[in-house]
Amino acid sequence: MIVFHNIWPYLLSHCLLLCATEAVIDQFQLEPANVTQLQGSAAQFNATVQGPWSFMTWTVSGLLVVTVPSEGNATSTSSRFSALRCGNGSSCVEFAIYNLTRQDSGSVTCSVQGVYGTKTAQLNVQESGSVSILGSGRTVKQDEQVELQCEAAGWFPPATISWTLNGYTVNSSLFNTTDVADGDTYNSTSVHTFLAVHNTTVTCLASIDTLQKPVSSSVQLVVVPKPTDWTVLIAVVVSFSSFALLVLLIIGVIFCYKRRKEKEATYQEEMMRQRTHSQLSNRSTSQTQGQVNQVFTIDGQTSLPSSVRSDSGFSQNNGLALYEQPASENSLAGNGYNAAYNNFELGFPKKHRHVTIV
Repeated sequence: MIVFHNIWPYLLSHCLLLCATEAVIDQFQLEPANVTQLQGSAAQFNATVQGPWSFMTWTVSGLLVVTVPSEGNATSTSSRFSALRCGNGSSCVEFAIYNLTRQDSGSVTCSVQGVYGTKTAQLNVQESGSVSILGSGRTVKQDEQVELQCEAAGWFPPATISWTLNGYTVNSSLFNTTDVADGDTYNSTSVHTFLAVHNTTVTCLASIDTLQKPVSSSVQLVVVPKPTDWTVLIAVVVSFSSFALLVLLIIGVIFCYKRRKEKEATYQEEMMRQRTHSQLSNRSTSQTQGQVNQVFTIDGQTSLPSSVRSDSGFSQNNGLALYEQPASENSLAGNGYNAAYNNFELGFPKKHRHVTIV
């Protein structure tokens, strides 16, 4: 019990010391906690101490590079490192690293002598490399499949690759990119395949977080219009001509057939017309011509056929009326031409019988 009783003052003093130490540590700040910069650029860190201190040290990746006294100028191991007062009094110190290299990556530690202790920040240095599209300007045919390969070499971390066509960003699903480690850097290869339509400026861009502007490479793609496919045109013309010829042939056959039919119909009508005309002519002739005079007798004959005689001295047969008139001077004179003809032909007077056609 006596031993335990003597420990209480020790524990109490130890707790008070820890609380005071924590309160003092809270008066020491290092900002920013993480810095990422591009190789060749500069990185800056600020240390703020609330309270009196004697001197301050800065180490990079475990190497002491700068010592800063509370009074006077800082000393550094290289011109790449510097420490300057910032703000009023000596409460703030700005530490800078110039011309960063990949070897500077790691922890940056600030230590303040006394009860303030140390603070650590993290420095990351990125490295940009080169980018190029394999092959110079190309000439291709229209609608030809074009494959372009872009290489980004000497990057840390691996570069992010993108493509543009005439300034328009290409969807990432249309190209493939692979990264391969090469020592402490990475090489990236990206392949983009597309259809050549017209003249195009193709650009490959590589970027990392610390780059304000991507590194790019461009080529000019010249697209030559493909020659006209005359085979298709000839095939179309031949097909159309064959179809037109077939249509004309069909029309010609139909036209000839109709003409033949019309000629046959005309011929038949002409034959029918001539036949009808002939029949009508025959009928007219048969109606206008007289029938045989069955009661005509030679001069000196006084008898008539029994079929035409009657008691009155006249006869009628088949619609013919017959009468006899003795030749006299009056009748001869009345007949004129006939009497003269008969006297001239026979040399003597003759009797004339007249037949009336009914």
